[in-house]
Amino acid sequence: MAVAAPIPSTAVLADLLPQAATRLGARARDLALVAGGAALTGLAAQLSVPVPGSPVPVTGQTFAALLVGTALGARRGAAALGLYLLAGAAGLPWFAQGSSGAGLATLGYVIGFVVAAALTGALARRGADRSPLRTAGAMALGSLAIYAVGVPYLAFALDVPLAKAADLGLYPYLVGDALKLVLATAALPLTWKLLDRR
Repeated sequence: MAVAAPIPSTAVLADLLPQAATRLGARARDLALVAGGAALTGLAAQLSVPVPGSPVPVTGQTFAALLVGTALGARRGAAALGLYLLAGAAGLPWFAQGSSGAGLATLGYVIGFVVAAALTGALARRGADRSPLRTAGAMALGSLAIYAVGVPYLAFALDVPLAKAADLGLYPYLVGDALKLVLATAALPLTWKLLDRR
């Protein structure tokens, strides 16, 4: 009877997928994970609800970006969100509400997704996605990274003071972000518990 090897404490969820037998296979697997993470974020961006008086809609892309970073790790997560950013800026209509282009006032949030994916991926590599409290901390830091880039970019793009940009692109979203944090806090540690029981 074969005994499953213990899951390394430095593993992220993507590391638990079957390993490729060759170096080329490993690269193809990583490319598929990166493309899949970008596509998932683009799909989640279409779950979009406009916020009256703000150019920033409520979307599923923030949640997707944080999950992609956490599940793939820093390097692959940042690459996935970097691909999402570059393809959308180049014209692929997969930003919120099917938008695209490099001139969007909300592009700073998408840049923040890259930073957040790298951050949450690095934290997950240190086990931050294995307990509810640490997962909540990682998701909160990832959200903070998104706003740290997105809100100043919004202020610059709209030529408004930073306080006004926070009124438009931060405060109306905190309750929704708290709900996303609760979902991630429940889902990620539970996933690890189920995997540990295999």
